[in-house]
Amino acid sequence: MAERKRRLVSGELTETALQLFVQQGFDAVTVDEIAAAAGMSKRTFFRYFASKEDVVVQFLADLGAGMRAELAACPPEESTATALQHAVRSSVDACAGHADKALRVVRLILGTPPLHARFLERQAQWRDDLAAELAIRLALPSPTALHPRLAAGLALTVFEVVLQLWSDGDGAEDPTALTARAFAAVAPALDAVGR
Repeated sequence: MAERKRRLVSGELTETALQLFVQQGFDAVTVDEIAAAAGMSKRTFFRYFASKEDVVVQFLADLGAGMRAELAACPPEESTATALQHAVRSSVDACAGHADKALRVVRLILGTPPLHARFLERQAQWRDDLAAELAIRLALPSPTALHPRLAAGLALTVFEVVLQLWSDGDGAEDPTALTARAFAAVAPALDAVGR
């Protein structure tokens, strides 16, 4: 019950903040305004989020864990490129499943330097997590080896490029199809890295 309440309050704060950011611009909105518009106190806001940047980036926060879980679930006989495509596609599909909200968030993140910086920080963690999973898949002694880090970095570059193209096109292009095209272009490099 407590977890359900936590998700509801967090969701309400997130939705309120996103609406305000879209209407007024990210820099013009304060934490006080978000809390007041959501009918909550500033103190309640800070129980759920450390900053207003975290409200936006939180929407994408679980994507990294989802990618790693998807990669771990891929059959070991799949190529590195195929496994990473499945992992990235799971997160792309999650965004596409909430297209209106995801487009607003992606535009905010990619178009607001402090948010983009936070997103890149998260991606660095995702890269380390994917590299660790790839090291296990490839039976390599260390996730910090060159090959897992290169492959994970390339897969996350695909993810960011797909989000950018999807956002720039107002969501008109199917992000799953974009992901497939992007991975078709980089698959030879990923599979070479996976050897």
